[in-house]
Amino acid sequence: MAGEPPAAPAPATDAPAPKKNDKKEKARLEKAAKFAAKQAAKQQQAPAAQSAPKEKKPAAPVLPPYTDETPEGEKKVIQPFDHPYFSAYNPSAVESAWYSWWEKSGFFKPETHGSPEVGTYVIPLPPPNVTGALHCGHALANSLQDTLIRWHRQRGFATLWLPGCDHAGISTQSVVEKMLWKKEKKTRLDLGRETFTKLVWDWKTEYHQRINNAQRLMGGSMDWSREAFTMDENLSAATMETFCRLHDEGLIYRSDRLVNWCTQLNTALSNLEVENKEITGRTLLDVPGYDKKVEFGVLTYFKYPIEGSEETLEVATTRPETMLGDSGIAVNPEDTRYTHLVGKFARHPFTNRLLPIVADTYVDKEFGTGAVKLTPAHDFNDYQLGQRHNLEFINILNDNGTLNENAGKFQGQKRFDARYTVVEELTKLGLFTKKEPNAMKIPLCEKSKDVIEPYMKPQWWVQMREMADEAIKVVDEGKITISPESARKSYRHWMTNIQDWCISRQLWWGHQIPAYRVIFEGEDGSETKESKWVVGRTEEEAKAKAAEKFAGKSYRLERDPDCLDTWFSSGLWPFATLGWPKADSEDLKKYFPTTTLESGWDILTFWMARMIMLSLKMTGQIPFREIYCHSLVRDSEGRKMSKSLGNVVDPLDIIRGIELDALHQKLFVGNLKEEEIARATKYQKTAFPQGIPECGADAMRFTLLSYTTGGGDINFDIKVMAAYRRFCNKIYQASKYVLGKLPADFAPAPLNTAALSVPERWILHRLNEAVQGVNDSLEAREFSRSTKIAYQFFYDQLCDIFIENSKSLLSDGTPEEQNSVQQTLYYILHASMRLLHPFLPFLTEEIYQRLPRKADDAVSVMIAPYPEAEPSLYFAAEAGDYEIAIQAAAGVRSLASDYNVRSGGVAFIKASTAESAAKVSSQLADIKSLSGKAITDIKVLGADVDDAALPSGCAVYVVSAEVVVLLQVGGQIKDIEVEIKKLNDKLQKTTVSITKQKELLNREGFEEKVSDAVRTAEKQKLVDFESAKQNYERTLQEFSKLKVSA
Repeated sequence: MAGEPPAAPAPATDAPAPKKNDKKEKARLEKAAKFAAKQAAKQQQAPAAQSAPKEKKPAAPVLPPYTDETPEGEKKVIQPFDHPYFSAYNPSAVESAWYSWWEKSGFFKPETHGSPEVGTYVIPLPPPNVTGALHCGHALANSLQDTLIRWHRQRGFATLWLPGCDHAGISTQSVVEKMLWKKEKKTRLDLGRETFTKLVWDWKTEYHQRINNAQRLMGGSMDWSREAFTMDENLSAATMETFCRLHDEGLIYRSDRLVNWCTQLNTALSNLEVENKEITGRTLLDVPGYDKKVEFGVLTYFKYPIEGSEETLEVATTRPETMLGDSGIAVNPEDTRYTHLVGKFARHPFTNRLLPIVADTYVDKEFGTGAVKLTPAHDFNDYQLGQRHNLEFINILNDNGTLNENAGKFQGQKRFDARYTVVEELTKLGLFTKKEPNAMKIPLCEKSKDVIEPYMKPQWWVQMREMADEAIKVVDEGKITISPESARKSYRHWMTNIQDWCISRQLWWGHQIPAYRVIFEGEDGSETKESKWVVGRTEEEAKAKAAEKFAGKSYRLERDPDCLDTWFSSGLWPFATLGWPKADSEDLKKYFPTTTLESGWDILTFWMARMIMLSLKMTGQIPFREIYCHSLVRDSEGRKMSKSLGNVVDPLDIIRGIELDALHQKLFVGNLKEEEIARATKYQKTAFPQGIPECGADAMRFTLLSYTTGGGDINFDIKVMAAYRRFCNKIYQASKYVLGKLPADFAPAPLNTAALSVPERWILHRLNEAVQGVNDSLEAREFSRSTKIAYQFFYDQLCDIFIENSKSLLSDGTPEEQNSVQQTLYYILHASMRLLHPFLPFLTEEIYQRLPRKADDAVSVMIAPYPEAEPSLYFAAEAGDYEIAIQAAAGVRSLASDYNVRSGGVAFIKASTAESAAKVSSQLADIKSLSGKAITDIKVLGADVDDAALPSGCAVYVVSAEVVVLLQVGGQIKDIEVEIKKLNDKLQKTTVSITKQKELLNREGFEEKVSDAVRTAEKQKLVDFESAKQNYERTLQEFSKLKVSA
């Protein structure tokens, strides 16, 4: 199944990762040495009759971190295989020096390699937030994008992967403010806007470089000469241009509406920055700024007196403090309990204001009392009802979450302190009724964890309906494809139900809104609904507009202090990074529209959809032709990665390795609270008890690609990463073997297909199939399938079969046969490095540079042609014949393993037809070579040998209807009854497994709901179970004969 660690073991030749804690490592080694000495002493005291124990190989020495001798930017100095750091696969040594050479050589630039005639292939990198270290989500995105970029580059496309960073207004400002308070106990207000902004720029410079360095270490082949930043000169100009143009067209407007307000950060937030915490009933939560926990998940019941009568109307609310801003009460028109009250008024007990009682079908008669208090200025649902019934909008809050003058005697209290004092006062008045638990969702600020407050605030808004309709149209018409299908459906649903977009943010870090309020002489300077505004790309342009519009009047201009929502500027990314709005930009002419936008599905609507809308509006063109949405990376327990949980994994820690103590120490670097650090430390001990082993960038990339099935989210497991490191080791060791078998004067030559042996034809046929399969999979964006095909070819077919078989061919063959095998091995290895390069860029370059050179070889594997299937190298018939030999040998090995036959094994291959007997006989030498050292003799039994004449005491492995493998195991069996019972137990379990597997495969919706990778894996399980059943049944027949003869 996709994502599972490879089952095949790699050679135990890995060099141990360098240890960072030398004292601990020294102590560990000393302890191991003492233990080994004790064991050796025990062995010496053992009776002489016992066989001498095998000598253990001495442990490889622990090497200090590798330092490459290659000058920066120069081609790597290749070290011999007997070098201490290159005798076994060592990621840090293998991956050193190559990147700086690639970059300096200009291989990442579209002008350097590739042809516009073949086509251009452009990916605008989703800019990471300049808020610190990258995480595994970034590593996944970079792996996917770089694979596509490298694949297209090798196929001759002029490729451009355009990098950059996002200023991430609220995230960056929040992090820097926390850091400022932690270090100096100061706020941004203490510093002032100019000084604080300079501090953020300094912080950005440091972390921006860290992010870029991390992307280099991951192997991202981005064109750094075109790097962009959302607040650089051109992107800032593009942002001002877009705002002004949309404002002039009437699509941007000023309105006093409800927003998501964070009192801790003092800013409005987008829905993306709000997390909804579900609670099932009464819950006490920590809220920033409060010493005690605050009560949530409770319905508070109280009564409003009805004006002009002794009657009261009972209402229920989860936010009793908001009753200070109530301006009405709503009931359902069909609720007969309250029909007589509609049109009357309730009297507010604290402010004395009258609250109209209105009828509205929105009200749920069954919830609470069936009467709903309305606070239009502090509730999104009440806002709609307030507009419908022309109610008063009463704001009771200040920006910092304290109550204002509209709260009467509660003015100055914090909102959640008032939650309690309001109930106390209602109780004194005899109006409080009761409390009861209530399941609900609590909206929390993603950054500060403050409880979000619906809040009236004058903001700038964008009309979205018209732009959304055009964006839906280009997807429906196929001009932009979105995959997987679930993402396309989400896109259409969100765009169909789109709301206007609030783009104001009360921040200092970001693009300050280019809007200027006109304050006329005699006005007090406060904003009203009648306030006049002008916008300008520059202050001079705004002044000129005001002078023309308000000629002859005395006024001054005051710029809106707010910044634009980060998504506004990042929505321009695909075209602004290529030079827009400059009309003469060559990059814009050559590379826009871009080709592919690859990102996580979670920002499909917040970012990708807005890029489509803004691109169509501002350029008249689509921004890209394809959207591919990858899954989210979760931890091994399926939880969302969060710093407070300690499950955020830094890709650099995977690449370099890190000890557990060092992982713990990193928790203290950020802004985590003590209890969060304790929780995170506990998780790290469970998930990474030995720390994280050094895996290297290649293994990390391959693992993340193997996870990407196009289905659900990814559960990250470091064990899988380590398993694919062993695959990298397998590639390294196999390459080392092949290069060691080539003579010093070896010269690559075209393959002589007429002289190829059957095993050579088989491996070349399999290479052709792998090449075709990988190309088809990448074209279809089936990343998991592409890595599976590449893995199975190199590991299972090349290493485990052909290389093993080549050993006998090279030792026993004629000089001509030996030369042919050498040329085939070279051809396969050369093609494999080019095939694997998009997945494993560093390792493939390291091996490619060690290969003997052909005259037309590219200077780097990065720009070497990607393999394509060669019609002349398809050998279907010979490959089919050789598969019989492979399966027969696999059957022999399987039986030898099952029955513990370690030496002197005798096997038979029974062929039921003359044709199958001839095929097996012609490949007997290959079968013997692949069957392992435990087997000393294999005989072919033809169709003329009757079943009754078959050797007795054999275990059976069914290869096909015509070929059966038998292994003599009678001498290994001490109790035939016990063996028969074991086989019957296995047969019974396998039969049950077959039944369950068939039920799974026949389950309604299975074919439609699961990915191709899962479907293939589950079908293969059924085939394996049925094959095992056949083997058990045939072996039982043979063992029954032994029982009778006994």
